[in-house]
Amino acid sequence: MHPRRGLAIASALLALLAVAGCGLGPGASLEPVKLTVTHNYGRQVVLEREIDDATESDTVMRVLEGAAQIGTKEGGRFVKSIDGVDGTERGGRYMDWLFYVNGVESNVGAAAFALKGGEAIWWDYRDWTSALHIPAVVGSWPQPFTSGYEGSRHPIAVVCRGGGSACDAVRTRLEAVGVKVVAGSPSGAIRVLVGPWARLREDPAAAQLDGGVGESGVFAEFGGSATRPQLQGLDEAGAVARRFGPGAGLVAATRRYEAPPTWLVTGATPAAVRAAAGLLSAAALRDHYAVAIEDGKETPLPVSGR
Repeated sequence: MHPRRGLAIASALLALLAVAGCGLGPGASLEPVKLTVTHNYGRQVVLEREIDDATESDTVMRVLEGAAQIGTKEGGRFVKSIDGVDGTERGGRYMDWLFYVNGVESNVGAAAFALKGGEAIWWDYRDWTSALHIPAVVGSWPQPFTSGYEGSRHPIAVVCRGGGSACDAVRTRLEAVGVKVVAGSPSGAIRVLVGPWARLREDPAAAQLDGGVGESGVFAEFGGSATRPQLQGLDEAGAVARRFGPGAGLVAATRRYEAPPTWLVTGATPAAVRAAAGLLSAAALRDHYAVAIEDGKETPLPVSGR
């Protein structure tokens, strides 16, 4: 082959690869990504940063690597330590680093999670002995409503089951952060269930709370009778640590199998549901797994024993 012809072919190939974004460089720039690192179920924030130089070749692991000192395991696929804090076992309790993207537990390792832009990445160092699998959390509000999860956007549905004015309040909060709420509850929607617990527990996703934190991933449950349910906050071991009054509301998130996450805005009474709807803000939910409210006082869940 003539040298000049070979050079022309090589140049054409490079141009095609560049157009296709095939990894010869860092790739196109993405919308800023929010990175949060906490300890103990979000109680201690150790890093909070907006990453404005992320590109389409970045992963969750790479973004963390650029902001903190990390150690990895299993061939670099998983995070072992962040800034010297390593996974450990203490007295039969296990501590480790787990992460969420847009408030949803990842089904792949950090090194394999490619970014699309605009994500909220949350790493938390926590006791996972009682609940390794926590499928969804509320602490990245307004995610996943604004950007979806696992790289895809989904319709947002508010499912009102006896919630009354609280349903309108929930729609207003979502619209205030730029979310268009669809009518009905189409397949593939991220749902927000709004109503008293006696009504919500009829839904299969919400009913997981009756199975305890190991099933729902939510550190709350409703005791009492079917007609007079009582909101109960659980500690890190999954034991009842606080019994709330009838006016207490709850905002939590869960997920059933591979379905989209389901958020719960609920309580024992209509007044409790209204109180819960008022929690839908970054100020109230930030870095929390779930939140209860009683007499205007917010209680992050799990209930802290310290």
